[in-house]
Amino acid sequence: MLNMLKNRRFLITGISDEGSLALHAAKAIIEHGGQIICAGLGLTPHHVGLSDKAKAYLSANETAFRETVQREFGPETPLYILDATQENSIADLASSLEEDGLEIDGFLHSIAMDRTIRNKKVKPLLDVTQEEFCDTIGISAFSLVRITHHLIGRNVLLPGASICSLSYIAAEKVTFHPYRNMSVAKAALERITIELADELGRSLGIRVNALRFSPYLGSKAGTATLDIEDVEKADMMSPLGNARPRDLALEIVHLMQPELRITGEIRHIDGGYHITG
Repeated sequence: MLNMLKNRRFLITGISDEGSLALHAAKAIIEHGGQIICAGLGLTPHHVGLSDKAKAYLSANETAFRETVQREFGPETPLYILDATQENSIADLASSLEEDGLEIDGFLHSIAMDRTIRNKKVKPLLDVTQEEFCDTIGISAFSLVRITHHLIGRNVLLPGASICSLSYIAAEKVTFHPYRNMSVAKAALERITIELADELGRSLGIRVNALRFSPYLGSKAGTATLDIEDVEKADMMSPLGNARPRDLALEIVHLMQPELRITGEIRHIDGGYHITG
């Protein structure tokens, strides 16, 4: 079973530091015989006219991304800079993979952003502007469409490939901690997952699934909205307690294995949290 992904290569997006859930997925893929390519946020040639603050933010993200990948997987691991808010950056990623002769058997979409969340304060949905709403939907949901579009367009994403994305229970119901604008984006991500599963399954045999994980403080996304009390409450509500990052990673490995006829699924890796009231 440890070689179920042998001779298969996967693109991992969303690694920012050692707490990233995407990092756990990448480790499990390698453990099961697969190879990885990493794409993370940083400065691109398309960042023009940025403020010094924005440049510093992107540079810091890029440094953390590069250092994490090289420390965890070695300097030979292919890595690329990707800003999924930029169509040109997504296109550059696909063309670079093509030029480098790197075909992939699937990818993990672990990208999200919501500027209405600041210092653990979530803006009420009624106060969210159209620009904020569209930004969040674009990066957190529609980027799955554009990444897939460019990878297929460059013949980088192989027929029969597997795509997984990270969602959350807030896509379906109101949680005890506020999520608001991002919850709408996650709902869109899940609907896109289902539509792509049908469209790509029929045309290219490509599978598309989404996974909802337990409340988790180890990642930047988790610390943006959650407190330790939130995680403890979810742990108490879940029949098995909160799922661990490795539980999520192993489910991703399962869905990435070849010739598996599972698609259009919204999987819960949350210790049963979703079945409670």
